[in-house]
Amino acid sequence: MLSHPWIVYTVAFLNVRIEKARNAPTRGASAVEWVIITAIIAGVALGLATLIKTLVEGKQGEIENQFGNGGGGGGGDGGGEVGDQG
Repeated sequence: MLSHPWIVYTVAFLNVRIEKARNAPTRGASAVEWVIITAIIAGVALGLATLIKTLVEGKQGEIENQFGNGGGGGGGDGGGEVGDQG
């Protein structure tokens, strides 16, 4: 069965194709590889953006708690504090 001419031809053909593929010079990344690389970069960027947003919101909450949810803002009394004697 394995000595049938079509099988011998197919095996020889596949061996030649495999050898050519192994020895072919690389021509850069294919479209599929570019899609995978882009997806990885986008995923990392999204993860970093989420991490930064979480950290900033956490610090914002700490600052709001320290100042009584925003405090009173500026005094607005019109007088300067430095050297104001009255």
